[in-house]
Amino acid sequence: MSFENYIIISEEVKEAINGNKAVVALESTIISHGMPYPQNYDTALLVENTVRKNNAVPATIAIIDGKIKVGLSLRDLEIISTGKNILKASRRDLPVIISKKLNAATTVSATMICAALASLKIFATGGIGGVHRNAQNTFDISADLKELSITNIAVVSAGVKSILDIGLTLEYLETMGVPVIGYRTDEFPAFYTRQSGYKVNYRLDSPEEIAEAMKVKRELGLNGGMIIANPVPEEFSMDKKIIDEAIEASLTKADKNNIKGKDVTPFLLSEINNITGGTSLESNIRLVMNNAKLAAEIIVRSV
Repeated sequence: MSFENYIIISEEVKEAINGNKAVVALESTIISHGMPYPQNYDTALLVENTVRKNNAVPATIAIIDGKIKVGLSLRDLEIISTGKNILKASRRDLPVIISKKLNAATTVSATMICAALASLKIFATGGIGGVHRNAQNTFDISADLKELSITNIAVVSAGVKSILDIGLTLEYLETMGVPVIGYRTDEFPAFYTRQSGYKVNYRLDSPEEIAEAMKVKRELGLNGGMIIANPVPEEFSMDKKIIDEAIEASLTKADKNNIKGKDVTPFLLSEINNITGGTSLESNIRLVMNNAKLAAEIIVRSV
C-alpha cells in the first residue's frame, strides 16, 4: 500500500501541481495550538489570501479523520480552529494518528513531510522549533531540526522564539548541514524581534537569489531543507527587553507548573500574550503573513 492511500490533495492544489504552478505549504499547529479562537481562524484565512495575492496557491496541511489533507476546506479550518481534541502531530506521531483516524494539526516537521509527499518545495511558518534551554540536561531538541536535515523543503520563518537557546539551535543546524539564509538581514531574527545577537550563514536580498540557491541545492542532490530567516516587519517588531522579560516570567511559571514537552510552546505563547496585553499576538499574526508573502514571491520564481 503506497502513501497515496493516506493523503488527500485539494482540487485547487492538485491543479496547481499538475500545471506546474507555484504552491506554498502552510502548517496548522499555529491555528490549533498557537492562537486563540477566532483569531486563529481569521489568521488562517488571512495567510492563505496573502499567498493568493502574491500569485501562488496556498496549501494548508492538517490531518482530518486520519487523512493527510493538503489544502483545507473552510470546514477543515473550522475543525482545526475550534476542535477540543486536536492533537499536535510531529514525525513520530503520524503513524498512530493516521491509523487511529484522528484529527491533528501538523508541526513544522510533520508539515515538511506531508508537503514533500505532495511534491511541494516551500513552506511558510511563524517560527521553527529548536534546542531548548538546558537541553544539555534535558535533551529537549525539536524534531523540526532533524527534519530540516533530511526533507527537501525550504522553510520561511521569522527565526526561532527566544524561549529557546538560539545559539545552540544554530550550532545544531550547522552540524546537520542546513543552510540558514537571512532575507535582507545579517542577523538571525528571534520571532517577536528582529534582533538575536547571532549571525546568519548568508544574506540574500531578493526572492530571485533565494530561488536560485534552492535550484542549485536541488540540482546538486543535497538532501535536506533550507531556512530562510525573514525578520518580523519593523513596525511590528517588539522591544527585545520587554519580550525577553515576558519570556523569562513565562518560563518560570511553566517550570513551577511542571509543563513539559510539546505543551511548553502553547503554554508560553499564551502566557506571553497575556503579559504583553495582546501585543505579541499581533506581532505573531503579522510575521506569519510576512513569511507567507515571501514564500510566494520565492516559489513563483522557482516554477
